Amino acid sequence: MPHNAVIGVDIGTSSSKGVLVGLDGTLIRSAAREHTPARPGPGRFEMDASIWWREFIELARELTAADDTTVVAVGVSGMGPCVLLADERDTPLRPAVLYGVDTRSVHQIQRIEARLGADEIMRRGGSALTTQAAGPKIAWIAEEEPELYARARRLYMPSSWLVRQLTGNYVLDHHSASQCTPLYDTHTREWYAPWAADVAPGIELPPLRWPGEAAGTLTPEAATATGLPAGIPVTTGTVDAWAEALSVGAQNIGDLMLMYGTTMFLIHTVPEPLTSPSLWGTVGALPGTRNLAGGMATSGAVANWLRDLFADGDHARLTALAAESGPGANGLLMLPYFSGERTPIMDPDARGVIAGLTLSHTRGDLYRAALEATGFAVRQNIEVIEAVGGDIRRVVAVGGGTQGALWTQIVSDITGRPQELRTITIGAGYGDALLAAQLVGDASIEDWNPVRETVTPRAEHTGRYDELYTLYRRLYPDTAATVHALAALQER
Repeated sequence: MPHNAVIGVDIGTSSSKGVLVGLDGTLIRSAAREHTPARPGPGRFEMDASIWWREFIELARELTAADDTTVVAVGVSGMGPCVLLADERDTPLRPAVLYGVDTRSVHQIQRIEARLGADEIMRRGGSALTTQAAGPKIAWIAEEEPELYARARRLYMPSSWLVRQLTGNYVLDHHSASQCTPLYDTHTREWYAPWAADVAPGIELPPLRWPGEAAGTLTPEAATATGLPAGIPVTTGTVDAWAEALSVGAQNIGDLMLMYGTTMFLIHTVPEPLTSPSLWGTVGALPGTRNLAGGMATSGAVANWLRDLFADGDHARLTALAAESGPGANGLLMLPYFSGERTPIMDPDARGVIAGLTLSHTRGDLYRAALEATGFAVRQNIEVIEAVGGDIRRVVAVGGGTQGALWTQIVSDITGRPQELRTITIGAGYGDALLAAQLVGDASIEDWNPVRETVTPRAEHTGRYDELYTLYRRLYPDTAATVHALAALQER
């Protein structure tokens, strides 16, 4: 007899992933669909929203094809903050502008800061205005595509777009809204109408709920499309990194989540609001929680780039070669700013640098340098978090990059921080499933997903990595003028 289960689906930068999970947390099966964002120009990343819904349908049907479960709830999440503008009939007007990897809105940031005040934006919104924020992306569309913008009425992100297709409702979660700087007030936890009217005139901003609240129930039309039962509840959902944190229990005061994916994300849970021009202050995924967050523009994306560059390579083989290379990658040092950089340098015109190359360097050395670059960037973010008052008591790792052990070990060696690995590190979809299960019963992540192991720093590598980290911190300021000039050439 079929038993009850929930589905969690996450729309990521390079793939959509879905999981079917029993109400006791058992991972029954998983599925994925790969996709590639469009890159219509330097610093621009976009995606057609039809991809998100099509892939949800495909994943839902694949996960339930065996007919051995009855799905009783659905959870969703997605990359963010993204900007998908739709007209009054909820027809998308253009491809969605993606989160901080899309750096087109630099001039809009300058103009918004001049009008509203940079300090006041940080005080009210929790974060400095950067290309991560949704507000300047909306302003870019308004300024650069005014005829299109004149028809815009609603704002969606991947998770809320799925909710709209599944339930017919227009809602957004508080956390995603808190990344719509400067439209959201992190103190009142509501849209701030004066700034919304200034930055996003004419947009009917969605009602706000918490990620784990029900956004509605599955419509008969959505049931026909997906094969799921009509009438089951659907979560409001949230940004993927915050769902990842929930999937491994990293939501307590003092926790720091490291998400190993196409990009690297860091989320530190704090008792009181903290702000820094080099980080993002947001509300959390759970009611009453607050976070100080950071994110790299690339991490796994650089590893993928190297894999594709080495036509006969794959991640498993390259990881083995990187392990043979050893700490320090035989004297290679990389800045992982291949799509600009988000925190802590907040420089959309930064570019990747590989220093120390010789004719004797190998694929394994280059791959190792890419993994170590992530470790150095994590260490720099951690130092900034603690400098502004963060108190990191526990580090929990999650995401596809935790497989294979080498990457997490390198990061622990560089940062000197142990990292907990839970039994299931599949990521956001599992966190989505947890929230879905909590709509229909009691579900605890401690019961669902206990700690499997702890990655411990190796003291014998401390000296080497401390020396390289000093060089890493010098490499960006030493090369910034050159890479900025190159970025300008690329833009032209």
